[in-house]
Amino acid sequence: MGDRERPVVSVVDDDASLRRSVRNLLLSVGFRVETFASAEEFLRSAQRPNTGCLVLDLQMTGMDGLDLLRHVAVTDPRMPVVILTGHGDEEARQRALVAGAVAFLRKPFQGDALLDVVQMAMHRGGRHESRC
Repeated sequence: MGDRERPVVSVVDDDASLRRSVRNLLLSVGFRVETFASAEEFLRSAQRPNTGCLVLDLQMTGMDGLDLLRHVAVTDPRMPVVILTGHGDEEARQRALVAGAVAFLRKPFQGDALLDVVQMAMHRGGRHESRC
């Protein structure tokens, strides 16, 4: 499978340092990664149809992560969504899982935990991508 055909892990977070960290972690094990500063930027992206897994913050300016999760659940129900949040209480976790998230990780998170859930999400979504 050519690089352009491999699914992308799309990371949506309004924190530039977190986007950079998550991007570097995922790239280090061979994932293709695109980052977005907002839900709106992701929705306008040409990479959206190539997204095999969406890694998403809940609290962002503009459209928040839960609204984007709900939108994706309707428009592309096969796209697995992993939530990363620093504002994750049990109620937020339940809302995200009910809305369709496949995983909910609280910041700060362990790198291996994120890698594991992204790998699982890629398989679950039917958009297989192996780690190097």
